[in-house]
Amino acid sequence: MILFLTSSPSVDFSDDLNPANDFLNNLKKYIPENARFLFITSDPDDPDMTEGYAEAVRISFEKAGFSVSEYRFCDRRNENSIGSFIESSDVIYLAGGHVPTENAFFRDLGLRSLIGKFRGVVIGCSAGTMNAAGTVYAVPELDGEAADPSYRRFISGLGLTKTMILPHYQACRNDVIDGLRLFEDIVFPDSAGRRFFALPDGSYLFSDGNGEIIFGEAYLIENGRMSRICENGRSVRLWSRKDSGSREKREGNSVKTE
Repeated sequence: MILFLTSSPSVDFSDDLNPANDFLNNLKKYIPENARFLFITSDPDDPDMTEGYAEAVRISFEKAGFSVSEYRFCDRRNENSIGSFIESSDVIYLAGGHVPTENAFFRDLGLRSLIGKFRGVVIGCSAGTMNAAGTVYAVPELDGEAADPSYRRFISGLGLTKTMILPHYQACRNDVIDGLRLFEDIVFPDSAGRRFFALPDGSYLFSDGNGEIIFGEAYLIENGRMSRICENGRSVRLWSRKDSGSREKREGNSVKTE
């Protein structure tokens, strides 16, 4: 399986895929001609949103020069066909949206088991990227979630990566939810004994099954501290099967892993 886990694959307020950090060039290495696409929604009970979002994604890929022979979406109306959809797809797009809502739909689909056997390209956007992790950090997003003691911040995901990603860093770094600063009061305390990677739009994680690389600007949040580990135009290797020991390799620098 090939993974492209993005903050957002598109340029803001446009239907253009973002070429930054070799994103388009890398996609073109792995998406075949006449590709069969499957768009999996983040809100299965909002058909208008699903159809509009799915169409926008299709347009963006075709505009970027990808040939699409078949394009389907999955929501509540056709969820029972998810197995056959996956078997006959080359590319699976995990939509952005509300993380817990999407996560619940993925569980309804039994997606973790089904997608684990997939050998094509998986592209995650925002919530789709977050839900790709084995353990998902469902950081509070909506009013009331940060103040709700029953809100579950750590939930089971698809298990495609162990890396927990926080998308849209450039847009949400100063957010306040329920009177709490998103990063200083929520994310930093939650990072005790854990590691998160904050990515702005234009950055993404790539994996070919033999390692993981983050392309573009990225920040490591660990034990209440945040450090910049990569910048635009560069990349950082998180791990590789070829590496010895349990260190991350980064152009002469390294950071501790779990």
